[in-house]
Amino acid sequence: MADIIYTYKNEVYANITNKCDCACTFCIRSQKDAIGDATSLWHTVDPTYDEIIAAIDAFDFTGYEEFVFCGYGEPTCALDILEKTAKYVKEKYKLPIRVNTNGLGNLYHGRDIVPELSEYIDSVSISLNAANAEEYNKVTRPTFDNAYEAMLDFAEECNRMIKHTQLSIVDVLPEEDIKTCQQIADERGIHLKIRHFSNP
Repeated sequence: MADIIYTYKNEVYANITNKCDCACTFCIRSQKDAIGDATSLWHTVDPTYDEIIAAIDAFDFTGYEEFVFCGYGEPTCALDILEKTAKYVKEKYKLPIRVNTNGLGNLYHGRDIVPELSEYIDSVSISLNAANAEEYNKVTRPTFDNAYEAMLDFAEECNRMIKHTQLSIVDVLPEEDIKTCQQIADERGIHLKIRHFSNP
């Protein structure tokens, strides 16, 4: 079985699904089978809720201050398990919970999932990836039409309902695009995180 819980750069992550509705050109899972202290993040079959809870209970959270849903898949593609797991972690371990997402959960499920997420999620980080829809589609390769606009709508809804919302880009973008992304975030009152790109 692949690792469900793993650590990377002093953060603890939950790898609950390998399903994803994008095929990003830069995705780390196309380059290696694991990251951090994980041996493999490729599930033969996605883990059940009971398997995830067993992995969580076997982990020593001493020194960790946040629980992050982020693995070799899009966490919102496993929404039911994501929500039940977040509820469990919040009630038993009292940890703040973050979801790293592509922001396409509403498109994937055909409804607004943000009110559900807001019940247990404290923070959400949404991959903006590009300064416009054309570039976004090139690098993110989503399975949906109008994904860029839907991702921004999702971010705005999260910003209204979840304690901390941020958009993220990587610093390999041209300077002009970074400025545009900052403007996109500022217009929506959302923090923009500019991540340093590093080869895994």
